[in-house]
Amino acid sequence: MTAILARVPATESQPIPLFDLKRQQTRLRHDIDRRIARVLDHGQFILGPEVTELETELAAFAGVKHSIGVSSGRDALIMALMAMGVGPGDAVLVPAFTFSATAAVVISVGATPVFVDVDIVTYNMDADAIGPAVADAKSRGLTPRAVMPVDLFGRPADYVALKAAADEHGLPLIADAAQSFGASTAGGRVGALAPITCVSFYPTKPLGAFGDGGGILTDDDDLASAVRQIRTHGRQGDGDEAMRIGMTGRLDTIQAAILLSKLSVFKAELNRRAEIAAIYDSRLEGVCGLPPVDVAETRSAWALYTIRVPDRDRVRAALASRDIGTALFYRVPLHRHPAFKGLLSGNERLDVAERLSNEVLSLPMGPDLTDEEADFVADALIASL
Repeated sequence: MTAILARVPATESQPIPLFDLKRQQTRLRHDIDRRIARVLDHGQFILGPEVTELETELAAFAGVKHSIGVSSGRDALIMALMAMGVGPGDAVLVPAFTFSATAAVVISVGATPVFVDVDIVTYNMDADAIGPAVADAKSRGLTPRAVMPVDLFGRPADYVALKAAADEHGLPLIADAAQSFGASTAGGRVGALAPITCVSFYPTKPLGAFGDGGGILTDDDDLASAVRQIRTHGRQGDGDEAMRIGMTGRLDTIQAAILLSKLSVFKAELNRRAEIAAIYDSRLEGVCGLPPVDVAETRSAWALYTIRVPDRDRVRAALASRDIGTALFYRVPLHRHPAFKGLLSGNERLDVAERLSNEVLSLPMGPDLTDEEADFVADALIASL
């Protein structure tokens, strides 16, 4: 297995970006070039053998029957909604604190997103808020059809509590696991925690391609069959007939080849991300609000290490002055986005989402970050506070 790159300790003259994909590319470049060359040689650029191989390995990794490679994490969510028959007049419950795509895909299939508040500790959907959100949707003449939690920053949502709350209303879960592939709970790995799970292979994700890509994981034969039809214009196999409304949603073979290379070192990279998170935990305890630590039954993929700090913008500027990259995920909760104006009933209570948007700050994270760099970031953060 390829070793994680070593690097000299950080100094004031060495910027530390939020993500550093160049180091990973350097580690894996020979293997990636070899795999891409193989694709160029056989010329099956759409749904080639590497896509099938990747789907098999992803399903085995997650512990599910089916894995379908698709064009992006956003398209994965759209296909999942389409496969479950969600459409006009329906409501899908989504967290108010996440990336805009989680709500936008619901609108793309003609349904209405209903915003649900999140937990202050985990940043994930609050199961106790599902009941009031369902009642709100019904009061607006909508038919609740699904609950779509997000595994924010790589930590799996509390699927046990969410399922219990959703079951009270007969609603299935659709896992938006764009950031969490590789994470696990006592119930299994991400991919096996909900009836259907959607992941992203955007370059900065824990398992990232060199372009857009995504995947859908499920144990449900019917859902898997529907998704495979949807990703190729609604066609069945090699036939020309459209069996259902579909789209162009296939994962490119070259991206699958790149992902196979990265998957070969993925477990080691997940362990390294956890080590970096542990350094931050030990250095920053009592200094600022920290994300939950990994425990035996729950392990984050650590897509991001996101803290909460007062006077966040001043702290961020202080880190930037020392060439430390940070980001605000997310500075605006979904119910404040102009694109979703008019979707609110006025009955929502989204206080935690509002608070987090003013406090969160994501620090540099990645498998090639050194211990010295993590310490340098922690020193600078402590100094700024």
